[in-house]
Amino acid sequence: MADDKALTPRSEDFSAWYNEVVLRAELADYSPVRGSMVIRPWGYAIWENMQRALDDMFKATGHENAYFPLLIPMSFIEREKEHVEGFKPELAVVTHAGGKELEEHLVIRPTSETVIYSMYAKWVQSYRDLPVLMNQWANVMRWELRTRLFLRTSEFLWQEGHTAHATEAEAEEETLLILDIYRRFMEEWIAMPPVTGLKSESERFAGAVRTYGLEAMMQDRKALQAGTSHMLGQNFSRQFGLTFQSEEGQEEYAWNTSWGVSTRLIGGLVMSHGDDRGIVVPPKLAPAQVVMLPIFRSDDDREAVFGACNRVAGALSEAGVRVRLDDRTHLSPGARFWEWERKGVPFRVEIGPKDLEKGQVVVARRVHGEGEDRKMFLPESEAIGRMPGLLDELQAHLLETARTRRERDSVRGGVESVEALGEALDDGAGFVYTGWSGDPAVEERVKEVTKATLRVIPSEEFRSGSAPERCLGGEPSKMEVVWARAY
Repeated sequence: MADDKALTPRSEDFSAWYNEVVLRAELADYSPVRGSMVIRPWGYAIWENMQRALDDMFKATGHENAYFPLLIPMSFIEREKEHVEGFKPELAVVTHAGGKELEEHLVIRPTSETVIYSMYAKWVQSYRDLPVLMNQWANVMRWELRTRLFLRTSEFLWQEGHTAHATEAEAEEETLLILDIYRRFMEEWIAMPPVTGLKSESERFAGAVRTYGLEAMMQDRKALQAGTSHMLGQNFSRQFGLTFQSEEGQEEYAWNTSWGVSTRLIGGLVMSHGDDRGIVVPPKLAPAQVVMLPIFRSDDDREAVFGACNRVAGALSEAGVRVRLDDRTHLSPGARFWEWERKGVPFRVEIGPKDLEKGQVVVARRVHGEGEDRKMFLPESEAIGRMPGLLDELQAHLLETARTRRERDSVRGGVESVEALGEALDDGAGFVYTGWSGDPAVEERVKEVTKATLRVIPSEEFRSGSAPERCLGGEPSKMEVVWARAY
């Protein structure tokens, strides 16, 4: 049962609010191993709904699921120099098994490029074997020093896609296709609108030629890297002998991509929509879109109230609504209300003896727009008929609210020095758009002075109307970039 003690207000301490709400919404808990977490049924059900939606989108574009080993030979990791340097501080290594030291140490999967492309090298001989479009749902381990539930844990769940192509153009097309799939999923399902774009050299994935990212703004105006899609070039193909005979009879190296999102998205959902009462789960991802609450004070009313609740729940289920009947009689109505508020169920339907007399049900919204009543008193048939539409309206409302907040808290133009950037961030800016010369020394100075990082070189649709003329370092600008403090 969720604790009904008030949460720390977001405005007072957003970090404390986040930790409390994740625990008390029963999304996750701390495990006995430092840096790891237990994902509880409510949190895992949200992840399952994310999985189903993304899996359908991947399969609709020709990708297939497979599974590759958890343990990877250390020699595989070491083959790609930049790759091993990027991951070395985070590696967890198995040195002993079966009571003795292993001849070759094994790395617990931090990501699977090396083992997957070694297998592709066995399976691909000709251009006719391409493209290879595979995805796996798995756990990975990266030994993190500072952890936070969902946002950064040593072990987490994700999907990682890995593809092989005959040409660079096909690999680049794949990379951007996945970027668009991720964006649509985040907007349409999580109601979390990201800014997409290219990562700078210092922020790209170790071993990639180009990395594209999706940056979402949280309610505290910090950026969350919500997903990445990497154009790997031929780096891994060269290391693992992934070659094919081209149509012209030449032996060539395949072009690779990799891409992934993780359970970090649940943290993004919480920070995008939660309020001081708890989390708010977008209807498309809610394990239960409606919770039915029978309310009665005597056994005389019990049978009639439960009968009505079961009838309404059945009709809603037939209409495609995910419903949960809370029939726990040992808890007061107030305790049950608070629990489902904390868990962010989109709608609550209450039925008591007086409602039966009036032929109505009480429909309570978890959140509501301006001018809308939190509670509606509707005839039973009307409540059932309207519910799918109410869920769609809430989904759209959450997306529009998040998009409006993102644009309101973004600063475009007028910031032409590192000091001015720091002032803008200190004054409450989330995303700050400025010019950049491409000089990594400017990136380093920004990080040192403001604690912000270059999040993306934005895709065309996110760029400002007029391109900035000056870099923060004073030189002429070559491109527009987005800066933010980030998780």
